[in-house]
Amino acid sequence: MEEKARAHLIVFGRVQGVCFRAETQKAATVIGLSGWVRNKHDGTVEAVVEGAKKDVISLINWCNTGPPLSRVEKVDVTWQDYQGGLGHFDIKY
Repeated sequence: MEEKARAHLIVFGRVQGVCFRAETQKAATVIGLSGWVRNKHDGTVEAVVEGAKKDVISLINWCNTGPPLSRVEKVDVTWQDYQGGLGHFDIKY
């Protein structure tokens, strides 16, 4: 049985106005993760991701690069207890 995981991410850098949310949603959906992503007022992007731990790690690695127009400075990751029930991977506004 695959180990399930949940991670809370804060992505710093040039991550707003560069399609970061849409591309994160696309990457998470392709990988098969559930959760959400949103812009924060301080210029960062926040996400909560759930799924197989190896897949969550894959999305974290993707977020460290992001889409072509972004410039990611760092990604803060806080591991949390898996909860389930998030459904699809959504963009929050």
